Amino acid sequence: MSRVRSRRRTRAHLILAIACSIAAVPAAQQTPPITSPPRVSPSFAEFLAGLREEARDKGITPETIERALGDIEPLPIVIERDRSQAEKVLTLDQYVQRRLTPRMVRTAREMAARHAPLLRRVSSRYGVPAGIIVATWGLESNFGRFSGVRPTIAALATLAFDERRALFFRGELFHALRIIDRGDIDLARMKGSWAGAMGQPQFMPSSYVEFAEDFDGDGRRDIWRSEADVFASIANYLRGHGWTTGERWGRRVSLPPSVAARVEDTVPLRTGDCEATRQMRGPLPLSRWRELGVSLVDRRPLPNSEMAASLVPAGRWSFLAYPNYGALLGYDCAHAYALTLGLLADRIAN
Repeated sequence: MSRVRSRRRTRAHLILAIACSIAAVPAAQQTPPITSPPRVSPSFAEFLAGLREEARDKGITPETIERALGDIEPLPIVIERDRSQAEKVLTLDQYVQRRLTPRMVRTAREMAARHAPLLRRVSSRYGVPAGIIVATWGLESNFGRFSGVRPTIAALATLAFDERRALFFRGELFHALRIIDRGDIDLARMKGSWAGAMGQPQFMPSSYVEFAEDFDGDGRRDIWRSEADVFASIANYLRGHGWTTGERWGRRVSLPPSVAARVEDTVPLRTGDCEATRQMRGPLPLSRWRELGVSLVDRRPLPNSEMAASLVPAGRWSFLAYPNYGALLGYDCAHAYALTLGLLADRIAN
């Protein structure tokens, strides 16, 4: 027992000695914990200085840079709206019923009649039906009545300063500066949505640069006030996204549960960048959809045609979508939007 106690005392003395030697090391010689330096974000003023320099490198005139970026402040409401998108999720049925109201249909028909001569000229040039143009106009800006009140440059600068989608909005900001530089719109009149979508068609600046049209021939592509330019720009955008003259966008079909199960087992989902496209099945010829049991809403058989169509299965709102439907999704990648637009266009035409 005494040898055990002796070993215990020796071990205790050794531990004490080691502890004292550690404590004796000066603090300056002790290795500090490894930490990363805090990330310091630039101030908005520093951010604007970088924007101005890059704008000069991209060939934007000093006058436009000074007028557009000389004295702006970030817009907190823009960040609030960006963070609160899709705060209430509606089913497809709810969305269509909320947007496709009798009042909306009545106003759309009135607008189509009022602008019929102009719409005929635009449709003739671009190959997009008047009903599709008017329906897009109605959904985007309530037929030009509301296209947004946010100053586009300040909104885009705010979103470019924010880290969430900075690269995308920085690019859009430089497109917006080029639009001002060209003289298409005065800085004071360049207003739109909180996200930078502009004018009655709600074009992002990059879409404006690529698709906006000067249909009235006044030297400006004025999607804010010129209905001729608005209609032509919408039609040009849809044509640029694949609209084919003389073809319809799609049709509503009957999809009983047994047929829906058969389709799910045999027809693969599509692929693509647009999420709505990845929710569709097909495409298959109409004749094949007919064989699978898909029928018209009145239960009559589908045409025995080789026309390709993709299925949009959404409960009682089931549709066969033709290639032109892809152009509608190109405007807004959401079935609720594209189907509402197509249905409204059909109501205008009929």
